[in-house]
Amino acid sequence: MSAPVIVGETDVATPTLRAQLRRSSFWIIAGAGIIVVAIVAVLVSGGANVAGRALAGDNPAPAGSMALVEVLRQQGVTVTLADSLAEVRSLAETDSTVLLYDESSYLVDSQLAQLTRLAARTVVVAPDFLALQSLAPTVGFGGVSGAESLVADCTLPAANRAEELIPGGDTLSLPADSPLMGCFPSGDNTFSVVANDRATLVADLRVFNNENVAGYGNAALALGLLGQSDSLIWYLPTLADLPRTGPPSLAALTPGWVTPVLLLFGLTAVAAAFWRGRRFGPLVAENLPVTVKASETMEGRARLYARGNARLRALDALRIGAVQRLASTVGLGHVAALEEIMLTVAGITGRTQAEVRSLLVEAVPTSDAQLLALSDALQALECAASRAVAAGVAASVSQQSLTDPAERMEP
Repeated sequence: MSAPVIVGETDVATPTLRAQLRRSSFWIIAGAGIIVVAIVAVLVSGGANVAGRALAGDNPAPAGSMALVEVLRQQGVTVTLADSLAEVRSLAETDSTVLLYDESSYLVDSQLAQLTRLAARTVVVAPDFLALQSLAPTVGFGGVSGAESLVADCTLPAANRAEELIPGGDTLSLPADSPLMGCFPSGDNTFSVVANDRATLVADLRVFNNENVAGYGNAALALGLLGQSDSLIWYLPTLADLPRTGPPSLAALTPGWVTPVLLLFGLTAVAAAFWRGRRFGPLVAENLPVTVKASETMEGRARLYARGNARLRALDALRIGAVQRLASTVGLGHVAALEEIMLTVAGITGRTQAEVRSLLVEAVPTSDAQLLALSDALQALECAASRAVAAGVAASVSQQSLTDPAERMEP
């Protein structure tokens, strides 16, 4: 009796949890990263919504201007919040003041010019490039102020009452010989406030927001500029100010780089086609393995016509050759019309036009005998035309020799 076989323990093939985690670690980390980014995005967007709209008169957040609006109302100024130029147009009075802060640059040149004509005074906060070009073309951007203190140093009453502004804000630049008034200089002809007869430009929006209005002389400047009349229109443009031109066309929605790229692709395709086409080189002439004589081709085609009883087709082939030879014989060339050839042949051979037309065009053979007769008639017509032409040439030569005998005299 044989000894029993002891089977050893084998490794388990099923992967463990640790192996699965190690194998899927990349996807786990990637998923966790996506979740973290989504949470941060939600928090950031939520924080932005809490902050509200910058310089909004009804926004109590640090970026808003509700505090300044309430102080103006306590001083007896009627403050009206407006979201469109049409609303400003309906509210504006002769002695009104308009505050404009166009954060998203909704207004165009014509709208800015119209706005300055609606009210007696316009205060533009943080003007963009288009506002500067429309209201004060000589004014430019001066960058961020590097001065430690901003002192009024001008004759503007509101600026003198403020005495000093919060430093470190945006500035506007003026030419050295500019007639405009610049207040709160930062050096190198840069100022925080610029005034002319059309508007007062305040470069730093922090002067008006809730967070900084109470510091330095910001409140004094804001109240002095906005409280000059009993009516103040607090205007922050919105999408309602954009012109309504209907749905945009495909060309308007297409980026500007699309057309040049399409043209470049077209030129590339043409160049590639030309390049690939030239790679094959010119056509190579290949000699046929067998040379077939013309007489054999003619006989073979004749047998095919005879087998198929194609008498009219055979006669047409004969007629085409005869017409071409007749045209050359009478001197008309291969581009002459058939009617002209038949008229000329009938004239020089003395035959009627009907006879020549019947032979070259109209006659239809119904038997082999008629086909042979028409073939002989075509050959006879060619011979007659050749004789007539030769006779005419000989007659002209003899007539020329009789009329001009001096040319035949020897010297």
